[in-house]
Amino acid sequence: MSAVKKFYEATKELIEILQKPQEDRDEKISKVEELLDRREFLMKEIVPPYTPEEMELGKQIVQLNARLEQLLKDEKVLIQKDIKNLQAKKESNTKYVNPYQNLSTDGMFYDKRK
Repeated sequence: MSAVKKFYEATKELIEILQKPQEDRDEKISKVEELLDRREFLMKEIVPPYTPEEMELGKQIVQLNARLEQLLKDEKVLIQKDIKNLQAKKESNTKYVNPYQNLSTDGMFYDKRK
């Protein structure tokens, strides 16, 4: 099998993994990283001249890459959203445990008279 065909198969597999919802995000991320590394290695092996079949696969790969980029961006947004929610939850928990920790005394009026 040619390097272009292997690259095409790896790209399709990567898209399938990103499209299906999985419970374990860590497992999904490790599979994605493994496939991206394999694609990077295969990309170095792709050298001209290309056969007509490889040219057709190349056109399909360009389309798949556009879809892949969008799926990776969506996954990144979800991860960033979860991190932000986790930080907010952590901050809220800290305020609950010690509500007077971050009180600002700026603009406070002290009355010296009694």
